[in-house]
Amino acid sequence: MKIRSSRFQSFRTQFAHLLLLGFATLTLCSCGPQYYKFPEYTFANRPIPPSKLANRVMVSVSADGSTGGLTVLDAKRDIRGNIQNTVRNYTISGYSSGYPSTILSFPEQVRGYVYSNSDGSLFNVNYGTEAAASATGLPTGSRSSSVAVSQDFLDVYAAQETTGQLIVSDGNPPAFSYHLNLPGVYKVAVNRGNTVILAMVRNSNQLFRVVRLNANQANPPGYIDCQPINNPVFCVVPVSGTYDRPVDAYFSLDGTTAYVLNCGPECGGQIASVSVLLQAPLNYKTIPAVSPEPSPVSASIPVPGGVTTALADADTLYVAGQQQLADGLFTGNLSTISLASNTITGTYGISDGYHSKLLFADDNTLWIGSQACSGGERARLNQNANCLTRFDLGAKAAQIVPAVTPGGAATVPYPNDNLDPYYYGSLTGLCWVQNFHKVYTAYGGQVHAFNTADGSEINNTLITVQGTALDVAYMDAVTNAAN
Repeated sequence: MKIRSSRFQSFRTQFAHLLLLGFATLTLCSCGPQYYKFPEYTFANRPIPPSKLANRVMVSVSADGSTGGLTVLDAKRDIRGNIQNTVRNYTISGYSSGYPSTILSFPEQVRGYVYSNSDGSLFNVNYGTEAAASATGLPTGSRSSSVAVSQDFLDVYAAQETTGQLIVSDGNPPAFSYHLNLPGVYKVAVNRGNTVILAMVRNSNQLFRVVRLNANQANPPGYIDCQPINNPVFCVVPVSGTYDRPVDAYFSLDGTTAYVLNCGPECGGQIASVSVLLQAPLNYKTIPAVSPEPSPVSASIPVPGGVTTALADADTLYVAGQQQLADGLFTGNLSTISLASNTITGTYGISDGYHSKLLFADDNTLWIGSQACSGGERARLNQNANCLTRFDLGAKAAQIVPAVTPGGAATVPYPNDNLDPYYYGSLTGLCWVQNFHKVYTAYGGQVHAFNTADGSEINNTLITVQGTALDVAYMDAVTNAAN
């Protein structure tokens, strides 16, 4: 009996020690750092994603042109995985297209659309679940030079230059896709209300719009094409006015004005300008009664500095483009236009190349991205020929980043795979990591991040991706304007 009692006492002692050890372990764990913590009430009641990351940048990546994916980075800490190093990288599940060239990001609606130029696919990415599913609307296997998605996500529009067709995918049940014949179409733009759909044709001075017919209505005067032929629903019609190689359109936030960007000499035309159009006559429900229709153009603003992209705040329209010089080369310019007077108030030298990215960011800055910058005037003069410009809106000063001079002592801080010490390459993606004073880019095929306060580059060692980075999007932005 004494032996059994001794064994029982020993067991009780061991059990007590185990309890104390477990309690101590729990106490230590609960007192340790909590790296990933969400507030009780998330912004706009957004779901907590599987990655548990609160500040995510999505990067579209292609490995070889036929194999691609979507990588998620922690943009708060500038790392690929988690701090504990138990997760080496995060990806969007369900995505497999080969060349995800374009991200159409809608963080306000907790989703994005990714278009792949290798197979013409369009994927719908749910930012809450970090999963992608194939989206309907585009014909399988057909590549588009331009894709637009309405903000109610019911309609998809695509310009298919190779087939000469403008695709209108009407998502209202029953859903149908209509192929409007418009030879040379290469750009489509839709306003925020999904009431104005404009299309541009390459090497043309014409502008076109989409109209939707009433039931059993005859084709309108001056139409280019209506589909279906036997019972037409949608038509494409010309927009009256004088244009010069229109390449895009920017729509005012109040829904009253469309600014058509006339590329001019940069695209083989005569005079670069901005055409100011009233949106009401362009409404897809406004069906032409005569041909030609009355012109909706209320003003035309010549822009000697060139214009291929635009962005506005409350008072100013900012446009970026290139001006042709006497030696035949082009040089980049940012022009500011007063919205009150429709006049140019300033012109500033920026990076060369074809400008397609404009974005406001922290520290009262505007960021401008372009492609193919090394063939412009700056390269001829042995100046900084990189493709990203930081513009200080207060000081009205432009700074090309990274700040290097070919042949100089200063080199790019984090060279890409080609190891060029002075040139990153084309900038194809740009997003603003709101309130963190940084922007992320797809720059020369790799991810580079910059501080908005001074344009200095953030160490990108832990945010580089395997393959070619094509585009970036800030998934957790407060507004859609961050991308």
